[in-house]
Amino acid sequence: MVAASTDAEPQTGSGIAAPDADVLVVGLGPAGACAAAAAARGGARVVAIDRKREAGVPVQCAEFVPAMIGQEVAAVAIAKRQPIRAMTTFVEDQPPHLKENFPGVMIDRVAFDAALVEAARAAGAACWFARQLRRFDADGTAHLSDGSTIRARVIVGADGPGSPVGEAIGHPVTEIAESRQMTVRLLQPFAETDIFLTSQLPGGYAWLFPKGDVANLGLGGAPAHKARFKPLLDDLHRQLADQGRVGGDVLGYTGGAIPVGGPVDPVGRLGDALVLLAGDAAGLTNPITGAGINAAVVSGELAGEAAARWLKGRADAAVDYSDEIAALFGASLARAVERRRELMRIYEGGGRPRAADLTRSWIAFPEYWAA
Repeated sequence: MVAASTDAEPQTGSGIAAPDADVLVVGLGPAGACAAAAAARGGARVVAIDRKREAGVPVQCAEFVPAMIGQEVAAVAIAKRQPIRAMTTFVEDQPPHLKENFPGVMIDRVAFDAALVEAARAAGAACWFARQLRRFDADGTAHLSDGSTIRARVIVGADGPGSPVGEAIGHPVTEIAESRQMTVRLLQPFAETDIFLTSQLPGGYAWLFPKGDVANLGLGGAPAHKARFKPLLDDLHRQLADQGRVGGDVLGYTGGAIPVGGPVDPVGRLGDALVLLAGDAAGLTNPITGAGINAAVVSGELAGEAAARWLKGRADAAVDYSDEIAALFGASLARAVERRRELMRIYEGGGRPRAADLTRSWIAFPEYWAA
């Protein structure tokens, strides 16, 4: 775990302006930490802030990442808890569908986020925890919760789906899903992710993700149906406990918001400051699966590199960043947005999706990938 940094911090509540920085990164999750590290490696003076007191705490994540990310991000090896080899999908009362060769890794998000922050510090970024962004002046000066201010030539918004940075430049995430998750004992170890699709859960799904001797059991969906979340999750927990797969005690709860409307414009201005959005703040989470860690890491690093290039006089760096984000994520996110909206239109028309509709909405089935 990473406590609040003492890297060149202003005195809390002093009201004295912090030293100016080349880059201010707001948020120290995977996107922000990777942006801070990349910008610092590019020669920029970087200050990164987060309202949390420790990296990754509380965990608001199902903690699954695709195996390929481990080839690029050293923090995966540090945070790895178990491998995943396959996915089993349960659709209403249909027979289970097993998708082999679905490699992934279950990680400990606290360890993962802490390792990314340490990498940012090692690159030269100052990382301050327990610092919340309060507001921006018209010229881009940031006012922090301790009374200090900081001015930067580039601001990276990596502050989640409710991003104040995105709001400040008029590029907010406007469509979200909400989730509820419990941690339970895992009584039968396995190396698959279980996915549960049901018409009772509009705009989402339920999951069982194993993590060693425990598992993340959760669900997510459209906020308008949030009243269903607890009874549905409790019922799924009882079913799995009756099957002898998980323990009956709940070890902890968490939850959070997930962007489901697709990407927002990741580039803007605040006065003379260039603003780049990354990760959830840029709407890069998959609207069907809720997966966002890989996109956060990739977009964060690209944002940090773009910031460093822009500071060196590359006027096209921001446009290049936007184009690269679109090239990497645009097509897959557009498909996911459309599949989710197909389902939601059924509910909005007063109906309930059939098993075939649910199958078309999930990545394990060829129908999802069809035109």
